[in-house]
Amino acid sequence: MSDITKFYSLAHICISFIGGLLLLVIWYNIKKRFKNILEEDESKKRIDKGLLYLSLALFVWVFSGTWIFSSNQFGFADTIVYDIGYSLFSVMNNLFLLLALFYFDFAPSFLYKNKRNTILITILILAVAVITFVLLQLFKDSPVDSNLSWSGIPDLLLSSFITYLLIVSFYKTFMNRGLKLVAIISVLAIGLMLLSQIPDVILIIHDTLYRNLIKIVAKTSLIAVFLVLATSWVIQLALTPRASEMTIAFLDWGLVKITIPSKEIYDRTVDFGAKATQYKNLLRFAVRRKSDTIEKQYILVSSSGEIKSQTYLSRIIDNMNSILELKEESQLERKDLFTFVGQGKYRLRVIPQNIIIDKALSKEFDKTA
Repeated sequence: MSDITKFYSLAHICISFIGGLLLLVIWYNIKKRFKNILEEDESKKRIDKGLLYLSLALFVWVFSGTWIFSSNQFGFADTIVYDIGYSLFSVMNNLFLLLALFYFDFAPSFLYKNKRNTILITILILAVAVITFVLLQLFKDSPVDSNLSWSGIPDLLLSSFITYLLIVSFYKTFMNRGLKLVAIISVLAIGLMLLSQIPDVILIIHDTLYRNLIKIVAKTSLIAVFLVLATSWVIQLALTPRASEMTIAFLDWGLVKITIPSKEIYDRTVDFGAKATQYKNLLRFAVRRKSDTIEKQYILVSSSGEIKSQTYLSRIIDNMNSILELKEESQLERKDLFTFVGQGKYRLRVIPQNIIIDKALSKEFDKTA
């Protein structure tokens, strides 16, 4: 092992360990300080574990880096034991990244649409690991092409898929939080991670220095993006109004009165006017939250659900901000009114006793629902 490779391996281990530890500490403190907001759902305690799984993915980098460094130091890099460990760490890393994305509101909907998709993607990850292991054994002693590593192709294809999921999820999340520059940087950082794997499969860069430089820059950039994500989550939770302080009253068709003290909104009336679809969707959430049992207070938002797209939720918020003409610091966000509870389901955050629905309006809604 050359000095450059040793430097990269040790730097990779240290940077990943520090990044993973920081994410773990931040997640634990968020869980402790914002417990009431994170555990609003009475029927199922669902603390957001996105940061936890991202930190575990970084710790997998630590263990895999240590494994690679040790294999070169103690001379078992060409053994089947090394290949088994390499495949195992690859599976764990991809699974933790996938599990983290389940907690992203803006991840592609098929990730949390149903459990079947989750199982299929998990099986895909395991299958790729097995195929990679088999190819490592087949082409270890007799590579077909000196410029192509066949054993790395399945993992590269899977990484491309994971990269797509990460780019969509991070870009939409940061854009929603008003961090446009960070959204762009996240796309570049994640894309650079995929680019850093290409020289291991298509051997176009033979200079060890530049290959390792690309890898260390990519991983450091991605860890920085993870830390910005954690920081933005803290800010978002701090600005999220408590469910118990909000009140919403449906006065007549198209008319809603809301109070959210932390947003400086006091008994403001929202006239949806011609925006009948947005009003009806909001009323549907309110009726479900106020009248149904805890297990049935949620609405499935997907192509096969009662509401066909998350866009309809965003439109409700956008219309309310526009009609109320709120200042930038007081504008509502989707998480202020709606709680994502997993598997594509959302629920109104306002507690049932703070929801008032005109009796005549309620009867009219029952007839048209």
